[in-house]
Amino acid sequence: MQAITSRWLLKMLPWVDIKGGTYRVNRRLQLRVGRGRVQFEQNGADDIKVIPQTLTELPALRGYSDTAALKEISSRFRVREVRAGQIIFDAGQPVTEAYLVVHGRFTRYTTGKYGEEEVTGVITDGDGMGDEAIGQADPLWLSSVRAETAGVVLALNWDTLRQFVDRTPSLAAQLTAFAEQQSKPMNRKGEADVPVQAGHVGEPILAGGFVDYDLVPREYELSLTQTVLRVHTRVADLYNHPMDQTEQQLRLTVEEIRERQEWELVNNREFGLLHNVDYGQRVSTYSGAPTPDDLDELLSMRRKTRLFLAHPKAIAAFFRQCNRRGLVPGTVNVEGHEVPSWRGVPFFPCGKIPISPQHTSSIIALRTGEKDQGVVGLHQTGIPEEFEPGLNVRFMGIDTTAIMNYLVTAYYSMAILVPDAAGILENVQVGRTAE
Repeated sequence: MQAITSRWLLKMLPWVDIKGGTYRVNRRLQLRVGRGRVQFEQNGADDIKVIPQTLTELPALRGYSDTAALKEISSRFRVREVRAGQIIFDAGQPVTEAYLVVHGRFTRYTTGKYGEEEVTGVITDGDGMGDEAIGQADPLWLSSVRAETAGVVLALNWDTLRQFVDRTPSLAAQLTAFAEQQSKPMNRKGEADVPVQAGHVGEPILAGGFVDYDLVPREYELSLTQTVLRVHTRVADLYNHPMDQTEQQLRLTVEEIRERQEWELVNNREFGLLHNVDYGQRVSTYSGAPTPDDLDELLSMRRKTRLFLAHPKAIAAFFRQCNRRGLVPGTVNVEGHEVPSWRGVPFFPCGKIPISPQHTSSIIALRTGEKDQGVVGLHQTGIPEEFEPGLNVRFMGIDTTAIMNYLVTAYYSMAILVPDAAGILENVQVGRTAE
């Protein structure tokens, strides 16, 4: 069976045994609202519109439910093409427009202490610019943005938006509540602050408080992968030497289920890594190919990164960049295998991470384990007729055509305990570029 892979994700995840079928993650109350990505519909080169419902991915509109107002806002965006090298806006200029990136790669940069250019981020498809100025009287751009490639943006005039807000009480209330929430005391991660005092002398009155939790914690229910294995009684009776036919059929069926289980842990929209990593923990490659600088930025976003997951072609693309710089990545010993690593963090191949039609992929970084508030796998052991942990095989009987039926089921899920437990390097070009 050629489809059997190393399945490093299943091996390296710490698995938590949950007896109730549900795993609740209680997090501290998050005051700084995370940024998502909007989506677009296109009916031609110049007919591009933002899907109104996805505007709620912007922090200021998170949870806003007035569909009519969202449609009105989306209709006011105007399509604008940009050329490579074009400056979208400069730091210190007044904010006169808000932008949504339809496609293209944009660099956010500032002027350093000694006049040099310092790149502070990369903006790509679905990102927004300008909405962070909401609630400010005379907002100014804090950094400059330049188009590195030709692209398309949607622009919304700031004065037009203000006039619409003045005429729409529900939207005005939404933005006022957002501004008030952002003004509340919070720690550097955006969580509700706990008042503490240090360095005082004498007997001052100490401020009191408590650790505030999310009012609606997320609960992960176990997902499942199932199939029915069918074996004819004649085969099981007559052809069991030298190999047990039922046993071999079951072995390969379990292998296929485990392969699909790992695919779901990466790609499932409800709990898979590619769809559930916080957008604040996603960075884009600066130049397309995955460079050591890109991996260092991904590493810097969390403590105790335990592993990288990447498509084998993405790993090869990264090592090509190391070769160009004359760098030799190290290796670490994992379960008796010498695994390539970067900064001591092992690189595990995972063919379930897709490669897009544009020949781009993603590299995932994980911190694992409950103790470190990382990523954990979820399953339940001790289930009826268990064959492997979290997987059972149940005999369903023999039908009138003399076929024996076995129901094979794997129960599993995955939880990201805190947002910075996982991060993704996106838009990783895996093709070989011309020298």
